[in-house]
Amino acid sequence: MRALGIDYGRRRIGLALSDATGMLARPWKAIECPGGIAGAAAALAAEVDGLAADSDGLAAIVVGHPRRLSGEPNEQTAAVESLAARLRQTTGLPVVLQDERLSSREAETRLALREKDWRKRRPMLDAAAAAVILQDYLDSQPRPSRAADEDESL
Repeated sequence: MRALGIDYGRRRIGLALSDATGMLARPWKAIECPGGIAGAAAALAAEVDGLAADSDGLAAIVVGHPRRLSGEPNEQTAAVESLAARLRQTTGLPVVLQDERLSSREAETRLALREKDWRKRRPMLDAAAAAVILQDYLDSQPRPSRAADEDESL
């Protein structure tokens, strides 16, 4: 089952999706942030409903949790926690807060390798940052060992 990654921003919200195996994240799209937390939660719930209806379904929502480099909350932390709580209520899916420190910088670095013009990179940055957040989450999940897979095939 797939997971949805979210990089919440005041102006835009970056979205990323995992593949059906839950191994790889890829940038999906960015949406404009409509009217604060309530508007963002409603827009995201509509996206989640559409994804859940797909044949691959949706198993989890991963929201980037903003913190200072020291680990202390920043000015966005409370807003993101409120958004996550609303998504839990409206979607019924598990919502995970994933550390997003330096995700935008990593996304910018990765995009710069493919596209030199920053004006062309800018529209892709939010979704790329969401993909970095989602991939960090996917990488932290336990995977069955190869030995267990081989034993099942016997």
